[in-house]
Amino acid sequence: MMIAFPKRSIFLLTVLAGVAWACQQPASKTNSDLQLSPEFINEQLDDAVAQIKILADSVPADRMPRTFQGDTSVFSNTGWWTSGFYPGSLLYLYEYSGEEELLQLAKDKLRILEKEQHNKGTHDLGFMLYCSFGNALRLTGDTAAYKEILLTGAESLISRYNPTVKAIRSWEGWTYPVIIDNMMNLEFLTQASKLSGNPRYREIAVTHANTTIENHYRPDYSSYHVIDYDPTDGSIVGKKTAQGAFDESAWARGQAWGLYGYVMMYRETGDEVYLDFAKHIASFILNHPNMPDDGVPYWDFDAPDLGEDSPYASAYKTYRDASTASILASALIELSTQTEEDEYLAQAEKILLSLSSPSYKAEIGTNGGFLLKHSVGSIPHGSEIDVPLTYADYYYIEALMRYRRLLEGRSSVTR
Repeated sequence: MMIAFPKRSIFLLTVLAGVAWACQQPASKTNSDLQLSPEFINEQLDDAVAQIKILADSVPADRMPRTFQGDTSVFSNTGWWTSGFYPGSLLYLYEYSGEEELLQLAKDKLRILEKEQHNKGTHDLGFMLYCSFGNALRLTGDTAAYKEILLTGAESLISRYNPTVKAIRSWEGWTYPVIIDNMMNLEFLTQASKLSGNPRYREIAVTHANTTIENHYRPDYSSYHVIDYDPTDGSIVGKKTAQGAFDESAWARGQAWGLYGYVMMYRETGDEVYLDFAKHIASFILNHPNMPDDGVPYWDFDAPDLGEDSPYASAYKTYRDASTASILASALIELSTQTEEDEYLAQAEKILLSLSSPSYKAEIGTNGGFLLKHSVGSIPHGSEIDVPLTYADYYYIEALMRYRRLLEGRSSVTR
């Protein structure tokens, strides 16, 4: 699939004093379009506040919560890719509740996370720094505390960019691997340009997004997980998976990362190419014959069809992934505000209803303090299978907050 991109100039970026980190969004849905009640949304957020306080009681001062397996809490250091989600969740729930206790808990974790601004050994700085410090800056307006951390982190991230490949390197090893998850770094870069007035961050985000369209996607708008490049000439060495069922399969969370990323890129650039592409990705996901009726995908869209020759056929083919569903719900809520189509909002509402049901949402005081059950980290690695995950909770809370803003007649996204 080849897509021709028109030449376009990078907009001049102006930062007004005290108003950094803000963007506009198309008009919100009217309340008559919304099928979930304020009472329902607030009930889920109230439960999230109660549950995260239980989680907070178990988290060591120098660690971040990661999962809960076999009645055992699992924590990470700040260098692990999920380290920004817990403070980000605390900040969203502070935004909802106004409880200063949650803000203080977040600030305590931001202090130990701060050093990751200098980490050039990972591509996951969008998750680690933007979900945490980005939300902190948005909610507190404290540029003195957070601006330089974010901009230093953005510099660390773009140190991994290769202008020949026209993409940000994801991992070490391989040759020059770029994974679809990397689309989730691009909001960090677009916002860094707004915060600094330096267009380079945004230019790299746009270039990376265009390269990903060119090389990651199949004709049916499903995405490969990993594209491995030759960094000397930008040619493709291989199209692979690391977490999917097989190289040509549609690893579910990867499809959600891509949808979220292109919905965001349309918001940030106004380029219709991104909106059209997001709609195609959404169609692949929502119309897939293996999408369950409740809107919570299997860990790989091809998993139910695995033959007996697959190592994942008997034991793993039916596992669902609540983390994918959470990301999809958040992305679809925003996509619904960018189009006139009603399907996206209806699908997001279905997912939120499913995730908020006892089938996926834990009772308060159980599940190690995590909100959602039944997520999948990486089946090929035998890691975090059918467990709660910190990022599943983060995007579930984000989706609830986005929906709540629509109920209030506001933009679903505030930046």
